Amino acid sequence: MKEYVLKVEGMHCEGCEARIEKALQKMEKVEAVKANHQTKEVRVKTEEKELEKVLEKLSDLGFQGMME
Repeated sequence: MKEYVLKVEGMHCEGCEARIEKALQKMEKVEAVKANHQTKEVRVKTEEKELEKVLEKLSDLGFQGMME
């Protein structure tokens, strides 16, 4: 597993960070998540082939995620 940094639009507060972290941590192949609304970044430790699922989950939550 590797850590990836995703840029996330629409994350404005600590509540957004918590929603993202909680949802992504529930994903089967996600080992670690750290969201930061100030930098608009989410660091996620997962397998490369899982990134598309992570981006889809962010979209389902109402955020726009993209690879940095």
